[in-house]
Amino acid sequence: MGDEQRLIRAAGNVSVGQSVYDVRGSVGSLPMTLYKTLLFSLVAGLMLAACANPGSFVPQQSTITDVRARMGSPTDIRFDQNGNELWEYATGPRGRETYLFRFGKDGKVTAVTQLLTEEQFGKIAPNQTTKAGVRDLLGRPSDEAFVRDGTSWSWHVRTGDRDGRFVVRFRPDGVVLEKAVIHDGGRAGGTGGNGGLLGTTPMK
Repeated sequence: MGDEQRLIRAAGNVSVGQSVYDVRGSVGSLPMTLYKTLLFSLVAGLMLAACANPGSFVPQQSTITDVRARMGSPTDIRFDQNGNELWEYATGPRGRETYLFRFGKDGKVTAVTQLLTEEQFGKIAPNQTTKAGVRDLLGRPSDEAFVRDGTSWSWHVRTGDRDGRFVVRFRPDGVVLEKAVIHDGGRAGGTGGNGGLLGTTPMK
């Protein structure tokens, strides 16, 4: 079996236009034109996925034009205190990654950072960090919830080998009251004040 046949057979159901073909076990009987169309669609999809990998950009070489061409439009654009442009690519509401691209004054990438990490979570200080500070550290939240005497934001995350949510609850004045990692199936731990974290509502 050639490499092309292995690729197509591994794909299982493949869509061409509005038709879906189950190509497992039937590669040899495919018409040549359909075979080539399926192969082209599969390879193109794999190439597109590789191009959109944030880790593929090279600091001091990749440009702002490269990022837009391969990643599409960012979910947010802002500037740091030095005037450097920051582009955010959030994969919410169900994604577990948010990438921040930092550009220098010359329009080249200086850094690409995954924001939803335990290191970033640790930078949030109850009774000190504001909503704006949390937004800068973690990017756009996946969900917003209305809780007692305030609101909370949450992000879908993966810590260690477990999936869950990182939740930040704010006081009425917009300062962090508490933060917690809630693993699927129960609360894993947090810091700050007391109080229940109610159900969440997806943000627009």
